[in-house]
Amino acid sequence: MKITIISPNKTLMEGIRRVLLEDNPQRVFYLFEGSLDKAVNIINLINKESPDVVILDESGVDAKDLAALEQACMQYPSTGFIMLNETVSQEFLISALRIGVKDVLKLPLVNEELLRAVHRVESKSNYAAATKQGKVIVFTSGKGGSGATFLACNLAYTLAATHGDIKVALLDLNLQFGDAALFLSDHIPPNTLADVASNIARLDSSFLASSMVQILPNFGVLAAPEDAERAVEVKPQHVDTLIKLAKRQYDFVILDIGRTLNSSSLKALDHADNIFLVLQQTLPFIRDSKRLIKILLSLGYPKAKINLLINRCEKASDIDVRDVEATLEMKVYERIPNSYATVSASVNQGVPIMKISRHDPVSKSLEGIAEKLTEIPGAKESSWLSKLFN
Repeated sequence: MKITIISPNKTLMEGIRRVLLEDNPQRVFYLFEGSLDKAVNIINLINKESPDVVILDESGVDAKDLAALEQACMQYPSTGFIMLNETVSQEFLISALRIGVKDVLKLPLVNEELLRAVHRVESKSNYAAATKQGKVIVFTSGKGGSGATFLACNLAYTLAATHGDIKVALLDLNLQFGDAALFLSDHIPPNTLADVASNIARLDSSFLASSMVQILPNFGVLAAPEDAERAVEVKPQHVDTLIKLAKRQYDFVILDIGRTLNSSSLKALDHADNIFLVLQQTLPFIRDSKRLIKILLSLGYPKAKINLLINRCEKASDIDVRDVEATLEMKVYERIPNSYATVSASVNQGVPIMKISRHDPVSKSLEGIAEKLTEIPGAKESSWLSKLFN
């Protein structure tokens, strides 16, 4: 459990650290000398250290000075904030709890009250971590050149960009030829999947986050190994451990497994809530997709989890969408239009297509998929009934 203590009083910080460390020697502490008047610095600190608990000494502030703290609480809902104040009025307490603070303690501190407050935050955090299970979406294809990586990267970006309250991770499990990070950024990855696998014993949420290329505050990409030789370092058990952790930390975990079925990609498929099979309206794609579907079904993956995405879809194609559905005996989940110029610009610049053109047909299709994936079951029915009775 990571605890950040923020206070202008060094003696107070050391006293808090000593009490909490004696209570649990496994806690990790970060001390920051300052106060809430520099909210941007504090938010950057929280973003860097990813603490589970923040103990904030704000002696002398009143209810009207809580706007900066509200920003931090909204941006980091999984972090438990405990405030310390010399005067805890009823008005101040209500205002603090309303913006998301977990507890308010009066100074000078009573050690037992501090321990109880931290225990409450930790127990809730542990329960949330144990029960949270993000949705896992696997992208694959029966044939190379389908555009599966492009769609995986841009759907992940779209999910994060259009829903700021959810966290998204993209794991590039195309071990030998993965280049997902290049579709979204020109930054050099701090670590790759091979680095994470070789340090699997120390894998935790902080190590995973620090290994990613951070595209948005709520979206990171774990790159595939740079050298094909290092791909052999990644074992199925590593993939299993990584996905299990990612599911607890992120709302959506997007996996690009390429088109090779091996023990590692099968381990990824075992976790899949949705399998997006990407194809195009040509005979070779349809034939190879039919083969892949047959293999997936024979391995026990439910047909209901397999979703067809037709990329570069053309209305005037020799092969109609209905022909694809009849041949594969499945309905098409979404048609991604052909927008060659914009997609090429996105790929060549390493910039998400949404940033190139928000109104491009491909961007709109990806937004539609994102809405389907984030749709709350029964929301439409509820809305319809509400309209009826209103």
